[in-house]
Amino acid sequence: SVFNRKTGEPPLINGWIPYLGKALIFRKDAFKFLLDQQKKLGDIFTVHIAGRYITFIMDPFQYVYVIRNSKQLEFHEFADKMASKTFDYPALSNGKFPDLKENLHRIYQYLQGKPLDIISDHMMKNLQDIFEWKCSQATDWETEKMYKFCCSVMFEASFVTLYGRVPAADGHKVISEIRDKFIKFDASFPYLAANIPIELLGATKKVRKELIHHFLLQNMTKWLGGSKVVQARQDIFEKYELLGDYDKAAHHFAFLWASVGNTIPATFWAMYYLLRHPEALAAVRDEIDHLLQSTGQKRGPTYNIHLTREQLDNLVYLESALNESLRMCSSSMNIRISQEDFVLKLEGNQEVGLRKGDWIALYPQILHMDPEVYEDPKEYKFDRYIENGKKKTTFYKAGRKLKYFLMPFGSGISMCPGRFLAMNEMKMFLFLLLAHFDVELVENKAVRLDNSRMGLGILLPDVDIAFRYKLRA
Repeated sequence: SVFNRKTGEPPLINGWIPYLGKALIFRKDAFKFLLDQQKKLGDIFTVHIAGRYITFIMDPFQYVYVIRNSKQLEFHEFADKMASKTFDYPALSNGKFPDLKENLHRIYQYLQGKPLDIISDHMMKNLQDIFEWKCSQATDWETEKMYKFCCSVMFEASFVTLYGRVPAADGHKVISEIRDKFIKFDASFPYLAANIPIELLGATKKVRKELIHHFLLQNMTKWLGGSKVVQARQDIFEKYELLGDYDKAAHHFAFLWASVGNTIPATFWAMYYLLRHPEALAAVRDEIDHLLQSTGQKRGPTYNIHLTREQLDNLVYLESALNESLRMCSSSMNIRISQEDFVLKLEGNQEVGLRKGDWIALYPQILHMDPEVYEDPKEYKFDRYIENGKKKTTFYKAGRKLKYFLMPFGSGISMCPGRFLAMNEMKMFLFLLLAHFDVELVENKAVRLDNSRMGLGILLPDVDIAFRYKLRA
């Protein structure tokens, strides 16, 4: 039922169970639920979900008014609360750690500009080492499950690039033990994000504790060749005496999750769609071979391939194919929290009355799947982001150019600081995979999106699928 509210407040949809509100329906299929409400109520409405009032703004032309209003619409405190609970460290905002949030935020400069080139080069080198190790085992066709493959390569490459390599003779083994625990923890992530007490989630609490222990200082000091960004984080934590050893380790673990939690499934989808669409695979491979030829680089497990940022950027088909898979598999809710009672002014003289503590949400998946913006949105078109051989950045709705048309990494103040590194890493993975191997699907089953992470980032596949690879002749 839609209740009357104060003047200027959007229509409110209440569930029949007061506390749960619409949470159950929303959990099942947020996308469908929001589209249904939009048809009934228009582009702005409030939903009562699990004790919270969330106002959804569905019109992409209004996004900019929410995104640029970061004074009254806050994000970091909400993210901090959620992360501190999920990853078991004390909230940054609890007064004991003055400026810790700002100090940590400053470090993200290591993931941009010149420092990004350095960390990307390390990532490329580490990816090549892992692919070389895979090559040495693939004398003929080698069959593996695709998600598992992406997970093992991307987890290890990210881990070694960020935290350094494990000097033990069985370095691969140590990392795969951490990875296996990580996968177990990650399976519970949607529940933790939904505020379900960890005590109710079986072994998750124990697994999380073991994972955090890997990042205690005495273990991290043994790892060789870690990144500037992790070193800088360590240095900052050292300045806070009230931050215990376990708390610091929990922060490092959270950073690992942020680095791979969405990158792994995004890599899977990029690879899956390429293998599903032979013409896409051929176009991307062609572009890769062409770049190698024009820069005089040889492919093969013993050659080191080096790519500058400019070369990576110029792979327009690779980038378009990757963006297209991100369009199809990302489902993040961009949340802002009203810091005061105020009236949010939108275009067309529209106003939204907000009370302190109200949530505002953008749900870009609706935009990504809008047939007016993207023709046949359910179809994968690898060249959707290319026009006349160049990057296409103009998309329209109702005849008007959109400022925001692809938002897998959030927006404004909540934009993912590691997005440039993540994009580079996924491109490098696909580049090396296609440069070195012939790859093909072995099974013909459809892989669908698993909706349990709706609103939280990249959706996972509902099943894994077998593929095979062998060294290219």
